[in-house]
Amino acid sequence: MGFSIVFSQVGSRGTIRDYPGFSPSVDAEAIRKAIRGIGTDEKTLIRILTERSNAQRQLIVREYQAAYEQELKDDLKGDLSGNLKHIMVALVTPPAVFDAKQLKKSMKGTGTDEDALIEILTTRTSRQMKEISQAYYTVYKKSLGDDISSETSGDFRKALLTLADGRRDESLKVDEHLAKKDAQILYNAGENKWGTDEDKFTEVLCLRSFPQLKLTFDEYRNICQKDIEDSIKGELSGHFEDLLLAIGKCTCISYQGAGTDEFTLNRIMVSRSEIDLLDIRHEFKKHCSYSLYSAIKSDTSGDYETTLLKICGEDD
Repeated sequence: MGFSIVFSQVGSRGTIRDYPGFSPSVDAEAIRKAIRGIGTDEKTLIRILTERSNAQRQLIVREYQAAYEQELKDDLKGDLSGNLKHIMVALVTPPAVFDAKQLKKSMKGTGTDEDALIEILTTRTSRQMKEISQAYYTVYKKSLGDDISSETSGDFRKALLTLADGRRDESLKVDEHLAKKDAQILYNAGENKWGTDEDKFTEVLCLRSFPQLKLTFDEYRNICQKDIEDSIKGELSGHFEDLLLAIGKCTCISYQGAGTDEFTLNRIMVSRSEIDLLDIRHEFKKHCSYSLYSAIKSDTSGDYETTLLKICGEDD
């Protein structure tokens, strides 16, 4: 199968939308009561935080800080525990800071979580990448590029650094002439030569816009009689191969078993909830033959399960 299914317009396929009749002060007060009462009222916290868009949640955070001189995330951390605490804190964290922290976590300690690096860096827009890099520096006083450089190597490192730079073209216009030219470059860099010119793959796949790449992949099939996906698998290997395949799919999730890895599950549910979680649900069902909703139900429990199911939206 080729890459025809992906490239959906960012933003229109989420499960969470702006809440109508939104009032940050009303929400901040209700959250304060839910936290400060005898025992925590988790139901109220879940209802408010899963039914507001991230932009609205940031306004609640600001209002809460102004009214109670307390950071909402600190109060949530102090009052909740386990997976529920992690996802609630994730929901009130600005997206760029959330991604920066996820990237740091994926490079911390022994071994690197390459899948997390690939997933974040291949699915964020150039503007988002610039914001993430800025947030990363603000939080850790280190550049994201330096950390990627010290944790990865070779062509994989080169491609990650290109993506982290946030230089992918964001235009929705497509250039047919360029698509033909790039398709030929990819063919000459792989199938049509002895050995592979990895830099050319990085250049085209990490810098062109997604609509442009879609056209390039169509042209590639005309020249080569093969899907680019098959060529990447045949010509490349390791994490570099995974990364380029993920760019091709642009919905790069390790579907199998995602339900039991809370770290991955929280990141995807929170970061994609307003962008393309409907597409992810569709892909999940195709890969696993059961719905994401039912996977969450069988793999999680309690208030954490309730929160995830609300973000996930209706069962397919």
